[in-house]
Amino acid sequence: MLDHIGLDVSDITASRAFHERALKPLGYRIVREIREGGTTVVMFGVGDEPDFVISDKDRPGEAAHIAFRAESRTQVDAFHAAALEAGGLDNGGPGLRPEYGPNYYAAFVVGPDGFNIEAVCHAAE
Repeated sequence: MLDHIGLDVSDITASRAFHERALKPLGYRIVREIREGGTTVVMFGVGDEPDFVISDKDRPGEAAHIAFRAESRTQVDAFHAAALEAGGLDNGGPGLRPEYGPNYYAAFVVGPDGFNIEAVCHAAE
């Protein structure tokens, strides 16, 4: 179970815009933003508590993979489309991934900082 994931990004404006659009179909929104000491921290969540955080630190992380849980395959499809429209690169279109599980339906994109972002639904449909 995820509590939160935090990533340092190279361009907070581009990353904020990308994640705001790409994660909207999954129910995510910006729940808090903090500017402190030259650093901007943007917090996303489905409810009122953040579980995904981006900030503009000096050294963005490398080779990160984040999987967001979707409630339906339709949400996975919508995530993929929105992420591509927001400037993401396709890293595996929506579909079943039986190597990960019988109902593992996922889509993958690469965001502006090279992170592999995934939306996954485990429900049988």
